[in-house]
Amino acid sequence: MVIAIPCEQVVREISNYLDDEITSELRQQMEQHFRGCHRCSAVLNGTRNVVALLGDERSFTVPPGFGDRLYLRLRAQLRS
Repeated sequence: MVIAIPCEQVVREISNYLDDEITSELRQQMEQHFRGCHRCSAVLNGTRNVVALLGDERSFTVPPGFGDRLYLRLRAQLRS
């Protein structure tokens, strides 16, 4: 049986999810969550896009603190 997990935990674990560094049970819970939560699905897709951009050899340098500000903004979006 898969137990529902809150958006806050999903957002905290998205990077680990993409890096395949979570348990199979948590992966299953997150995938179920993504199927029912449009906000977290959007965060997942956005994170995938950022990873793809940063992995591109034509990448750019982001300003100091960008990651922290992005994380805080995403959390604020989830709470609204």
